[in-house]
Amino acid sequence: MTRIASRISQLHGEGALAVFSRAKELERQGRSIIHLELGEPDFHAAAPIVDAVRAAVAAGRDRYCSTRGVAALREAIAEYLKRTRRLAVASEQVLVAPGCKMALSLAMMALIEPGDEVLYPDPGFPIYPSFARGLGAKAVPFSLDEKNKFQPDLHEIAAKITPRTTTIIFNSPNNPTGTVFSEATLQKIAELAAKHDLWIISDEVYARILFSGEYTSVWSLPGMVERTVIIDGFSKSFAMTGWRLGYAVAPTRVIDAMDLLVLNTFTCTAEFTQIAAIEALRDSTNAVEAMVLEYRKRRDLFVTGLNRISGFRCLPPDGAFYAWVNIEDTGLSAEELQKLLLEEAGVAGIAGAAFGSGGGKYLRFSLVSARNLLEEALERVQRISLHWRAAVSR
Repeated sequence: MTRIASRISQLHGEGALAVFSRAKELERQGRSIIHLELGEPDFHAAAPIVDAVRAAVAAGRDRYCSTRGVAALREAIAEYLKRTRRLAVASEQVLVAPGCKMALSLAMMALIEPGDEVLYPDPGFPIYPSFARGLGAKAVPFSLDEKNKFQPDLHEIAAKITPRTTTIIFNSPNNPTGTVFSEATLQKIAELAAKHDLWIISDEVYARILFSGEYTSVWSLPGMVERTVIIDGFSKSFAMTGWRLGYAVAPTRVIDAMDLLVLNTFTCTAEFTQIAAIEALRDSTNAVEAMVLEYRKRRDLFVTGLNRISGFRCLPPDGAFYAWVNIEDTGLSAEELQKLLLEEAGVAGIAGAAFGSGGGKYLRFSLVSARNLLEEALERVQRISLHWRAAVSR
């Protein structure tokens, strides 16, 4: 009998998409649903970006192009990272891909061998352990605990490094907790990477969505340029989710390896989207700043409201656009509460176990709906909290 490759059995999906499917089904039945499950901004690409893609298509920029990405875009990315993160990056260290997931996958394929051990955050983006296992590696979680304000425990990370460990993956700001790793944390991770000769894959897709301070990339720390891969893109900061446009920044030999993988898979990223991305990086209308300001207002409104609901506890996120809510005092499991909120209140959130075992007593809500909808969601959750309020008060 013909068979499916065994690596497929090591992969798993994203819980957000399953909740989204059920929410859309309820909408087809005439139900009112407030969508707080997907990490997709309700904003759209700024007008100059849309104008640029129209012009690019009209000018015939719809042909095969460089496997690494259009040279002008790679140069613009290097300049953008210098301007926004004070990073010294050469265009030769940049590779463009159709989406951040593809950039991440290429980097992992280039760096990870079967039998390797890969450290990743729990809770965290579920594709990290999924794809690591798909490559035949062992995915080893390190905890992000509320008692530590969701900063990594560096002693735990150090204890979990073995002779088979080759890679540490993390994202800051973190999905789902919204935690921005402190400079002290990044420094210690860098020291561990240098001591044990490890690669670091730093997912910085939320780096521009920061509510205070300046972003620090592990790339900027001494000795890290030689062992760090940055993953970033246009989906979150520029509200270009469906454009499928991401990039990796890495030592040239890693980019060379990833380029060979591109040649053997998708050939190139669509040229006209890359031309428009140059305009996005210019951000001539200050769209990113306006969007982050709105996310900050949503965070303040929604987190304050969540903490007024019996049984809920939510630390304000430092970045990204998620509210990570501890619901253990409700007396319900996160899965029960997710179903109750969706089916009875019409509020779609995600049970935290979708992000790892460390999320078992949490729900994640995305701050991707307008403030009036967030206010309505809070009212709906408050009403439905009658189901557990009595248990909390006992």
